[in-house]
Amino acid sequence: MSTGTTFPEPSTDDVLPSMPRRRLPGWARTTLVVAVMLVAMLVVNALASTLTNPVAALLLGPALAAAVLLLHRWVGRRLEHREMMELAPDGAPRHLLLGAAIGAALGAASVGLLILLGAYRITGWGSVGAALAVLGVMCAVAVSEEVAFRGVVLRLLERRWGAPVALGGSALLFGLVHLLNPGATLLGALAIAVEAGLLLGAAYLATGALWMPIGVHLGWNTMISGVLGATTSGSEAREALVTATTSGPGWLSGGGFGPEASLVSVLLCAAAAAGFLILARRRGRIAGGTASREPGTTGSAL
Repeated sequence: MSTGTTFPEPSTDDVLPSMPRRRLPGWARTTLVVAVMLVAMLVVNALASTLTNPVAALLLGPALAAAVLLLHRWVGRRLEHREMMELAPDGAPRHLLLGAAIGAALGAASVGLLILLGAYRITGWGSVGAALAVLGVMCAVAVSEEVAFRGVVLRLLERRWGAPVALGGSALLFGLVHLLNPGATLLGALAIAVEAGLLLGAAYLATGALWMPIGVHLGWNTMISGVLGATTSGSEAREALVTATTSGPGWLSGGGFGPEASLVSVLLCAAAAAGFLILARRRGRIAGGTASREPGTTGSAL
């Protein structure tokens, strides 16, 4: 016979002791972060390289870029348990546009000097559609490579050994990775390490965020490959706004690696990198030995 009184069932929390949440060791988390973002870069770049239709490239290129940024944010928060200061929105549009202008100006100046020196000659017109297709592709390429090399590799090296070592190490690695490109040479890879690795790393250190280096990378690649029709990092030249040929010694023209292996480009980009490094030093961001950025700072002003 029921008495009308009910008794609560014991909860599992009362019976079983709470199990502590286990985290991966620091070295394992770091390895996993690097592996995930490098694989993402390779996959995104491979997908982007297949885009030739302007409409598809302008739609899918930025979509791939956004996917990489979302993945980077998710990995940083879930695996590293940190705030994603390098993706802080403060000043992002301004830095992207300014960076793109700087990159495009450096590319145009490099090729302009090669024209004056007789190492580059425009032979005809391509199409606006082809240039727009390159722009879409380079959105994905610039974001994926900047996230991997500046947002992950340089940042992690900086946290462990300080900004000078991080800048040099990430730049050298960035150059060596380009040895995988068709037509790559050791001199071309070293040129990339100086003109791109140092320049983009310096832009990241000066601003504390990824937006400026992404913009510089995008502006340079689009100008060199999409507008001026030159070979980029040893990859076969894509259809562009103009058609062109190069001639002369490899140290001047860049040879099969393209203008990026030219001494002219190396010197111009090294000068720009020096400017960013001066700015970074004034902001106290490149003191050796420890991470130079204080937590919570993004350096959005430029």
